[in-house]
Amino acid sequence: MIVRIHPDNPDPRKMKQVVKVLQDGGVIIFPTDSVYAIGADLKDHRALEKVAKLKGIELKQANFSLICEDLSHLSDFTRQIDTPTFKVLRKAFPGPFTFILPASSQVPKMFNNKKKTVGIRVPDNNIARELVSMLGNPLVATSVHDEDEILEYTTDPELIHERYENLVDLVIDGGFGDNIGSTVIDCTDGMVLVREGKGSPDILI
Repeated sequence: MIVRIHPDNPDPRKMKQVVKVLQDGGVIIFPTDSVYAIGADLKDHRALEKVAKLKGIELKQANFSLICEDLSHLSDFTRQIDTPTFKVLRKAFPGPFTFILPASSQVPKMFNNKKKTVGIRVPDNNIARELVSMLGNPLVATSVHDEDEILEYTTDPELIHERYENLVDLVIDGGFGDNIGSTVIDCTDGMVLVREGKGSPDILI
């Protein structure tokens, strides 16, 4: 199933349809402010296992990110963050960044592992943030990669749907995605740029 949703003004009726799929344990593909992502409700363990299977890994091996509406969920999934780090997060979000932070005790329970870190995203995308708001908790997400060795990411939601229509429950067409991933910054010991992506690393200055 593919559902077309306007990226600036998401139709509440269509958004409720997507949220119902998530609440029923479904796996979706949705736009972010960088690349399209595969996502599921973090409270549904079987759905998380489906996402891991799509990536060809076991859930305990996964390095999935949490898509949040804002920074209000931080304390649920991360240990206490120092003031300089929090200031950078406030400056960066919403935006195309993934911050790797020390994980709270909730995170290993979600992924059945001893995971000590968690990636946090607050994308500058109305569809993604509104989904989280309507669901009532973050999404667990991982990027949609392209099978072509030259292209890292698939940007066309129609092509994504063709490839994944029998693998996921729903694809949101929110317009063409970007082909540059988020900028990844590790904040577990100072601030280290892991990958320069769409977000400017000048945020750290």
